[in-house]
Amino acid sequence: QVQLVASGGTRVPAGGSLRLSCEASGQTDSLYTAAWFRQEPGKEREFLGAIRWGQSTVYYADSVKGRFTISGDNALRTVYLQMDQLKVEDTANYYCGASKSSWYTYHYYAQGTQVTVSS
Repeated sequence: QVQLVASGGTRVPAGGSLRLSCEASGQTDSLYTAAWFRQEPGKEREFLGAIRWGQSTVYYADSVKGRFTISGDNALRTVYLQMDQLKVEDTANYYCGASKSSWYTYHYYAQGTQVTVSS
């Protein structure tokens, strides 16, 4: 089993930056990828991007490419989401997920951390 804890959400002004963290514990050696998602109330979950666990290969959704950066610290078992040039429409509940086997199917999820971008 793997446990994930997402943190770092807060209120920021439009145009600002914020870094979220996702710390993993448990059987992290079994992980294949970790990903970031966001969801607004009443809307479907949006995939933002994913990183190959323990490596640097990253895949981004087109909606955030160029503004968001995913990175990882294998020693800390932590994955980060650096968000720059934040827009009001980036306001959402952000959370991370981890997969044991692919870039597309996720087995573990963290509780969300709220990001509010103010105009």
